Amino acid sequence: MTSITRWKLLSLGLVLGLAAAACGGDDTPATTTAAPTTTAAPTTTAAPTTMAETTTMAETTTTEMMVEELSLVFFASSSQNGYNQATYKGVQRAAEEAGNVVTEMWDGEFNAEVQFNQVEDAVASERFDGYVIVPNDPVGIAPAIVDALQSGPVATSLFPIGPNLDSIQPQVEGIITSAGQVSVSSADSADMVVDYCADKDPCRVIIMIGQLQFPFDNLRLQTFREVLDAESNIEVLAVGEGNYSQDQSLTVMQDLLQAHPEFEVLLSNADQHVSGAVVALQDAGMDIEPMYISGGGASQVAIDGINSGLWDASMAFFPETEGYLAAKNVIAKLRGESFEDVNDVNVVNDLGVSIVTADVLAQNPNWVAEWEG
Repeated sequence: MTSITRWKLLSLGLVLGLAAAACGGDDTPATTTAAPTTTAAPTTTAAPTTMAETTTMAETTTTEMMVEELSLVFFASSSQNGYNQATYKGVQRAAEEAGNVVTEMWDGEFNAEVQFNQVEDAVASERFDGYVIVPNDPVGIAPAIVDALQSGPVATSLFPIGPNLDSIQPQVEGIITSAGQVSVSSADSADMVVDYCADKDPCRVIIMIGQLQFPFDNLRLQTFREVLDAESNIEVLAVGEGNYSQDQSLTVMQDLLQAHPEFEVLLSNADQHVSGAVVALQDAGMDIEPMYISGGGASQVAIDGINSGLWDASMAFFPETEGYLAAKNVIAKLRGESFEDVNDVNVVNDLGVSIVTADVLAQNPNWVAEWEG
């Protein structure tokens, strides 16, 4: 047998071996290894299928098969929260587009200490190549993020990480940011209350915020108050904490109504707060249609409320876009591709506005909310 003939036979065997390997993949979606079991133990969700599981043999190229598998962990501020779930959907979409990337979501339980410990646990496990986080405490989490950056790229979503929540420029060297300035939409939302109250004296306001232990909620409330307190006809009656829960917001509003049975404006940073508070107002027999009601998140619940005429506005947030851009740039950095370290979601979105109103919806009839609310 000549050397040329032997080479042809060896090449044919290699091709057949590669084809058999491509056909031999399991079609069942992969699941991730359970997260460490500690007091700060995260909840692991099923990872999206890898490229090898979703691509047929005919579609799989040699280049794709050679792409190194990557593993990302998403630190949710709370995995039970609809906004975080939509953010994770964006992370999964970026992973699927990139190919050969598996992901996990860990539950931060709306607890800054739990989330801090989870970041440390993930780094110590050496299981992950990159990290995406929706921080519960954007200031306090910084030391853990500095450590994480030593083992792989980190992207923060929704909020910047560092002492200045109004700057999306990197405050921790090497971090990727997919967020918007916190005070921009808050100030615009309060300005619209001022417009509504222009011919009302007094114009009484109840504010529903998330948790005042969180720096970003303190900044939102501070921004609301700076705008509203400058108007002599506007009186802020009370501030309630809804904890991003419809049920808790309903209870809080029921309590507030005992002391403040009449007011003209309900202003909030979260659609979940408004949806719960509206139930309490309706149960109390209040005529809410003349009121000004504004939430935050641009969720489907808010869109339905605006279209019905009961809600007036909602701050425009884009959770799936945030998660997608965060994960996309982490993956690109890991693979040596070009990436953006600053992604201003106030600019990079499908609407290009900070507040969603009936007029905005009329101008964008095909726009779809990125989460249910």
